[in-house]
Amino acid sequence: MRARRFGGTVNFKDKVVLITGAAQGIGRATARQFADQGARVVIHYNSDREQAEKTLASLRSDSHAIIQADITDADQSRKLIESVVRDFGRLDTLVNNAAIFELHPIATSSYDEWREAWQNTIGANLIGTANVTFCAAQQMIRQGGGRIVNVSSRGAFRGEPDAPAYGASKAGLNAMSQSLAQALAPHNVFVYVVAPGFVDTERVAWKVHGAEGKAISDQSPLKRVARPDEVARTILFLASEGTDFLTGCIVDINGASYLRS
Repeated sequence: MRARRFGGTVNFKDKVVLITGAAQGIGRATARQFADQGARVVIHYNSDREQAEKTLASLRSDSHAIIQADITDADQSRKLIESVVRDFGRLDTLVNNAAIFELHPIATSSYDEWREAWQNTIGANLIGTANVTFCAAQQMIRQGGGRIVNVSSRGAFRGEPDAPAYGASKAGLNAMSQSLAQALAPHNVFVYVVAPGFVDTERVAWKVHGAEGKAISDQSPLKRVARPDEVARTILFLASEGTDFLTGCIVDINGASYLRS
């Protein structure tokens, strides 16, 4: 079934799409939806090759690929983009989904645990993403345009009391995205952000299906958390043709669990 938004068909036939952190969860759902609309999808993963292979096997057609890279390593970030361009000839859309989440409540963490969590989280969620984005943007400028969709979080606005580095990294991602939307628009490169609340993925299954599950679901008047495919559909819409004037936007996907104006 073709995804339809605002009366139009989202069509990515032969577009090259790189999704970081696509082994599971939102990344996997996004890969499937892009593939269903004709895109050639590159699935990035860091350590879980088995799950990345499962994502690849679930995609329609055989015109896709998987690439391993640790984006906290600047050289590997550069080589990731170079590999995509070498194998596919171009890069039309980058979805920055890769991220880590580490608990480090300030009242109970040691100083070493605190510092390590901040270094790891900012390194992966902000600096690593910034490096991948830089390399992708250079290619998009050369080829005359492209689209970048960054996956942020409700936590950038609502706060993350037990994982403040995560909230800070996503707030930084929002600011970076809006700065780059201004810098890259003259080059026909457009930058968007989606900011989900809780999503029913493998990473947070322990929380949304655990003792806190009902309380988390009750944060939304819909009485549930988001599904990965709901986030993926919004990503596809933003990456589609005709959304140029949305560049710099941050789209909340949290079921009215946190409202801002």
